[in-house]
Amino acid sequence: MMHFDLEKSIEVLERTPRVLRALLENLSDDWVYRNEGEETWSPYEVVGHLIHGEKTDWIPRMEVILSDKADKTFEPFDRFAQLIAEQKPLPALLDEFESLRAENLRILRSKNISGNDLKARGIHPAFGEVTLAQLLSTWLAHDLGHVAQISRVMAKQYKEEVGPWIAYLRVLQS
Repeated sequence: MMHFDLEKSIEVLERTPRVLRALLENLSDDWVYRNEGEETWSPYEVVGHLIHGEKTDWIPRMEVILSDKADKTFEPFDRFAQLIAEQKPLPALLDEFESLRAENLRILRSKNISGNDLKARGIHPAFGEVTLAQLLSTWLAHDLGHVAQISRVMAKQYKEEVGPWIAYLRVLQS
């Protein structure tokens, strides 16, 4: 297991837009807009969710933690906001995500975060007190979780087609 390291985290965070673009750009709609069933997200919806997070979650919460405000309580995050957002073509979403992520990483780097900053705390509406290191670690794990989710959703489109090989494909067994 690794301990939190800001520079190593940025290595992954800055790649996520390129990974999503490589995985999703110029695919047919069947890959992009299908999900795993009722109350699940398509790859398109996952990208929308990531965009909403870039706008309202990671950096705004970091700013709360690093602020001089007495009240360090975070605004609640709407995990489903992308489902009611204006529908844009996938290439526009990928461009928006890439642009927002680049700006958020620029802001993150500009803070020159110290070890003491990483210990600073904010108040999550559901979890209570959390540290900046925990928030930033979650940002990275959140990215990777959604990359895995997109891959799983896409793999499941062929769940019935793989025949007996399903026994060897853990991604299709959940």
